[in-house]
Amino acid sequence: MSKRNKIIYWIATLWLSLGMVSTGIVQLMKVKGEGDFTAHLGYPDYLLPILGTWKILGVVAILMPKFALLKEWAYAGFFFAMSGAAFSHIAAGTTKEIGPCLLLLALTVISWYFRPADRRLVLVNINK
Repeated sequence: MSKRNKIIYWIATLWLSLGMVSTGIVQLMKVKGEGDFTAHLGYPDYLLPILGTWKILGVVAILMPKFALLKEWAYAGFFFAMSGAAFSHIAAGTTKEIGPCLLLLALTVISWYFRPADRRLVLVNINK
């Protein structure tokens, strides 16, 4: 892996981690504004601590060494959560609020794409 790609990976991954942890904490604490906003999108209150917990656990999975399959699941979860958030904003007509979830979606894709070889899932061909 080139030095350039390693730098891109770590910058994207650290910003992604910061964004996911900070929003995860806000969701776990059930901050009033966040609950109102989520309700406006049509989601129940009990979804906030679930999303918050998953985000924090996903960051742990992405940052720790090894466990490539777990990392793939964490990246997939981030992708689904952030793309779902973007579409929820579009459906609710709150497109002014779509920026943060699109940023986290982009950081998810960049971090996943530039991840080092030791953080990738290696598939084995069993038909040999």
